Amino acid sequence: MINEIDAKILNILQKNSRTTNAEIARQIKMAPSAVLERIRRLEQKNIIKKYAAHIDPDHVERGLLAFIEVKANGPIVDQKTAKELAKIDEVQEVHIVAGEDCYLVKVRVKNTDALTHLLRTKFALIKSIRTTNTIIVLETVKESSELIF
Repeated sequence: MINEIDAKILNILQKNSRTTNAEIARQIKMAPSAVLERIRRLEQKNIIKKYAAHIDPDHVERGLLAFIEVKANGPIVDQKTAKELAKIDEVQEVHIVAGEDCYLVKVRVKNTDALTHLLRTKFALIKSIRTTNTIIVLETVKESSELIF
C-alpha cells in the first residue's frame, strides 16, 4: 500500500523519470532529503521497478504495431512458450490470457514485410505454437504504462 505523498511522487516520476529530487520536493512541498528517502524506499519495495526512456517507434523504424493472438498445442498454457515468445526482440509484451487463445503478444516492426518475416521465421521456430491471429493497429489513440493514483 502507498500513501498520498508516495502517490504524488510516483505520478511525477511516471511523467518524467528524470525529474530531480529538488523539483519533486518543490512540487509536493517537502525537503529533498525526505523525497530521496521515499524514492529509495519505493525502489527497495520494488514498487519502482526501473527507469526507462520512451522512444518514438516511428523514428527508429518500428512504426507498425500489431497484436498477435497465439494458440498453443495442448490444453494447458505453459510458461515455456511464453518465455520463448518473450525472447524475440520485436516482442514488447507477452500476456497469458483467458479465453480461446493462450497468449496475447504485442510486437513492433518496421512494416508488413517485417511482420511477415517475424511470423514465418521467429514465431514458426516455436514448436508449441499451433495458430496465430494478427491484428494490425491502424492508429493509436492512447498508449501508456502509467498507473495514475
